[in-house]
Amino acid sequence: MRLSQIISKFPRFLKAAAALSGTVLLSGCFWLDGPQSTFDPNGPVARRQMDLFYTTCWVSLFIFVVVGAVLAYAMIKFRAKGEADEHAEPPEQAHGNPIVEISLIGASVLALVIIAIPTLSGIWYSYDVPSQDKADAYEITATGYQWWFKFDYPGETAQTLDPTGKIINAPFSTANELVIPAGRPVRIALRTVDVIHSFWIPKLAGKVDMMPNRGNHLWLKSDNPGYYWGQCAEFCGESHAVMRFRVIALGPKEFNDWVNAQVAPARKVASADQTQAKAQFAEYRTFRRNEAGYTSAFDASPLDAWRAKQVPPVTGENPALIQKGRELFSQKTCASCHTIRGDGYIGVVGPELTHVGARSTIAAGLLENNRDQLHRWIHAPNEVKPGNTMWVAGYLANGIKLTPEDEDALVNYLQSLK
Repeated sequence: MRLSQIISKFPRFLKAAAALSGTVLLSGCFWLDGPQSTFDPNGPVARRQMDLFYTTCWVSLFIFVVVGAVLAYAMIKFRAKGEADEHAEPPEQAHGNPIVEISLIGASVLALVIIAIPTLSGIWYSYDVPSQDKADAYEITATGYQWWFKFDYPGETAQTLDPTGKIINAPFSTANELVIPAGRPVRIALRTVDVIHSFWIPKLAGKVDMMPNRGNHLWLKSDNPGYYWGQCAEFCGESHAVMRFRVIALGPKEFNDWVNAQVAPARKVASADQTQAKAQFAEYRTFRRNEAGYTSAFDASPLDAWRAKQVPPVTGENPALIQKGRELFSQKTCASCHTIRGDGYIGVVGPELTHVGARSTIAAGLLENNRDQLHRWIHAPNEVKPGNTMWVAGYLANGIKLTPEDEDALVNYLQSLK
C-alpha cells in the first residue's frame, strides 16, 4: 500500500496535526533565532536554563516514544483480525502484576530524578551570583512602572542641583536601556512602584517577578558585547504588551566611557552669536496608529545604531530652537515629572532625560530614538502607548497644548541631550 493511501485513511484531525507539525518544523529557522528567542543564549544563566529545557524535552520524548511504541504494539498485536475475533475472549490482563507495576513506578521515579537533579542545580545556580564571582559583581537596581523600566546605578555618583541650588550627590539613572559590562556578573535588584511586573531578558536570563512591597533579584552575565531585547512578562495593565526595554552589553573601556558620560550634566549647545540664531521650524511626517517604530537600518545592527547615538553631531543643530525647547520643557510642566541634571529640572515621576538623546529607543523600547519618532511620541503619546502617565497625568491633567512649533522645539532640545 502506498504512503498516500495510508495517510488518506487517517482521521481528519491527524491530518491537521501532521500539517501543523510540518509548518512549525519548516518555520523553525525563522523563529528560533529571533531577538527574544531563548534558543540563542548569550550568557551562563540563560544557557543553564536552556540545558534544563532540553533535558526535560529529551526525557519527555523518550517517554512519548516508549508509550507510543507499546500502544502501537498492543493495537497491532491484539487487533480483531476478522468477525470471529470481535467476540473472542480478551487476552490475559497484567493488572495487579507486581513486576509490571513496580517497574513502571521505578521508571517514573527515574525519569523524575533525571529531571529533578538539573532542575535543583539550575535553581541554585540562577538564584544569585556564584560565591566565587560575588566580589566582581556589578550592582544595578531595576524598578518597574506602568509602563516603563527605570535603572539605577548605586555604585556611580552624579551631581545635580535641587530647586534651592544645593548640590546633591546621588546615583544616576537611565530608562528602558540597561547598559551593563560584558563578561562580568551583574546583580539586579528588582523593585516595583505599582503593580506586579516580570523582568525578562530571554537571551540572558529567565523571568523574575517584581513584587510590590517585596525585594527580589536576579543575576546575569553577557558573554560578549551585544544588544538584547527585554520585556515585561506579567500582565500589568492597558499597555503591558508595549512595556519593553533593551540591554546593551559593552566591553570594559567602552562601559567606563559610557558611565563617565552619564554622570556628566546635560549637554549644552551654544551659538557663537545668539543674536544671529533663528528658530526654523521643520515639518514632520504622520504615522498610522499601529505603525512600527523602527527602520530596517536599525534592525540590521542595533548595537552600532546605539553607538552612533553616543556621538554629538558636529553640525545641524539650531541653538535658538534648542533654547526655546529648554524653556518650554519648564513652561509645559515637563520638569515636574522628569529630571535633567544641569538644567535644574528634578522630577521623579517619569524617566530621567539628562542624556535621552544618546538612547537608541524611546517610549519603553517601542520606538527608535530619531527625530520623527520622538515627535510622534510628543505629539500623541496616548496613540503610541494607551493610558500612559505622560498622557493621563501630564497632558490631560495639566491641560498641556502644544503647537507644531512647540513640538519641534522640544524635539530639538531632547535630541541635543547626548
